[in-house]
Amino acid sequence: MTDMEKARRETLRWRILQCLDVARPLGTSESVILAALADDAPGLTRMELRRELAYLEDRKLLTIDSKSRPIWHGALTRYGVDVVEHTVECEPGIARPPKYW
Repeated sequence: MTDMEKARRETLRWRILQCLDVARPLGTSESVILAALADDAPGLTRMELRRELAYLEDRKLLTIDSKSRPIWHGALTRYGVDVVEHTVECEPGIARPPKYW
């Protein structure tokens, strides 16, 4: 694993959390997230996005409602909102920028 791959994954995780924060309280589909991240993560595939969504779900930052359907739908948990809003510590694995206010 190179540092560039790790940085891309961690940045992608942060951007996913930001997308889902904007989509609160309903959440959004993976198709919307893919479109939103197209410029930030060139070449992002649905499989790569799903891998990171599953990682974030394992960390209890989001829920995925429809894994058995063709298109996944995700929403932030209370803890995910707290991570995005910088009200709790963020463990390694997510490239959350430092709080600037």
